[in-house]
Amino acid sequence: MQADVVIDTKGMACPMPIVKAKKALDNLETGQVMEVLSTDKGSVNDFQAWVKQTNHELIKHEEDNGVFK
Repeated sequence: MQADVVIDTKGMACPMPIVKAKKALDNLETGQVMEVLSTDKGSVNDFQAWVKQTNHELIKHEEDNGVFK
């Protein structure tokens, strides 16, 4: 799936990946897809909890050479 916007938060620790994603999400339209890149291992759990609280959808997550997408 093609992302409409990619947010690079590599090297940032919690809560910055969520903060950056929230700021970008405010500019997306319904149905658009955002990809977040993070090196913070805890960000996977953070995003899973965040999407449940905000009624957004986590389409998938994967890890590639220490980068979580």
